[in-house]
Amino acid sequence: MSDGSPSGPQGPKSAYFLAHDDAATERRTLAVIVDNEPGVLARVVSLFSARGYNIDSLTVAEIDESQHRSRITIVTQGTPHILEQIEAQLLRLVPVAEVIDITKSKRGIERELALVKVAGTGEKRVEALRIAEIFRARVIDTTNESFIFELTGASDKLTQFIDLMRPLGLVEVSRTGVLSIKRGKEKG
Repeated sequence: MSDGSPSGPQGPKSAYFLAHDDAATERRTLAVIVDNEPGVLARVVSLFSARGYNIDSLTVAEIDESQHRSRITIVTQGTPHILEQIEAQLLRLVPVAEVIDITKSKRGIERELALVKVAGTGEKRVEALRIAEIFRARVIDTTNESFIFELTGASDKLTQFIDLMRPLGLVEVSRTGVLSIKRGKEKG
């Protein structure tokens, strides 16, 4: 039983104790539009690590060369209070132009890319191909002993595919992390 202190029987929780531990944890996808300059990603990541927040997924790429803007997509978890703090603290960083909560929008779309290497022969090889067809995974490389599949979709779909490939000879997985965008004609 926890005494309300930062560490209990499960060990330390966070570098910063917050009394909002009772609230349910939520998963959020945040699109952070930043000036594309040296050190910006380090500052954003430092904000999370300094406060004991975890990043489940992180992707970053330049989105507007003429304005020198990049989009950092961050998937994180926390109580509603902590998630509000994260958004507010991100907006205080000088190179951050905008923070968009994709999760709160009904128009939000999230996708991820995975490359999955599976080794096997005989029936296991046939079964891997059958499952790949069901999941619409493309074979992008093949040898007599292995396949590399390319698969895009929601993170849960990728995880299910990977779990089904484990008994068939899963060798290696490479995932991009979550990308997000909103439907419709508006930016964001």
